[in-house]
Amino acid sequence: MGRRTEQTMRTYHRYLGFFLAGIMAMYAISGIVLIFRNTDYLKKDVQVEKELEPQLTTGDLGKALKKKNLKVDREEGALIHFETGTYNTVTGEAQYLEKRLPLILDKMAKIHKANSDHPLFFLNIFFGLSLLFFVVSAFWMFRPSTPIFKKGLYFTFGGVILTLILLFV
Repeated sequence: MGRRTEQTMRTYHRYLGFFLAGIMAMYAISGIVLIFRNTDYLKKDVQVEKELEPQLTTGDLGKALKKKNLKVDREEGALIHFETGTYNTVTGEAQYLEKRLPLILDKMAKIHKANSDHPLFFLNIFFGLSLLFFVVSAFWMFRPSTPIFKKGLYFTFGGVILTLILLFV
């Protein structure tokens, strides 16, 4: 590949990098926050009140509240008590505490975890493809005959080894 291709790749790499700086920061921050999703780190208690269908079974109640492994503590008449709240089987009213991230971090985490059901999932695909472009275009930053390129290959090898260790440990 010639000098012209090298310059083109460098230009695309540079401007795509500038363009995606905000979203890369968002994914970095949300990725760090998601590491702690199994803890209460940064989460606040929020009181939630929902109107559900009356007469739900325990299994259906867990699904309706989107709580996996919902454990019922006790039942008193029409009231079902669970870990963080209650459900009235007659009225369908559920009141419970939920732990939530602050608004902006919650939105970032939802974008980070978005799947094909999310209306903007194609943006995640675009971002993933952009990251792959960065991987490939990085090899056009320097001519293969230069010492810095050869040194870069050693770093690449080290990064691949680290990735393999992370995958299999």
